[in-house]
Amino acid sequence: MAALPNPLITSSPERLGGTPVFAGTRVPVQSLIDYLEAGHPLDHFLDEFPSVTREHAVAVLELAKQALISPAA
Repeated sequence: MAALPNPLITSSPERLGGTPVFAGTRVPVQSLIDYLEAGHPLDHFLDEFPSVTREHAVAVLELAKQALISPAA
């Protein structure tokens, strides 16, 4: 298994106008959210975006989960 990039998500004005993407790809994180919101399984997203690994997608979802359930500082 390859090491996950650190950070998991990057954003740059030169890449897709600053849209947050999976690090090392041009795949917007919003695409994963859209797929899941539409009821598609994670495997469907991974089939459509082979540059994103399952481990990377799950790590980004975990990051989002932690941001949502962590108490406000």
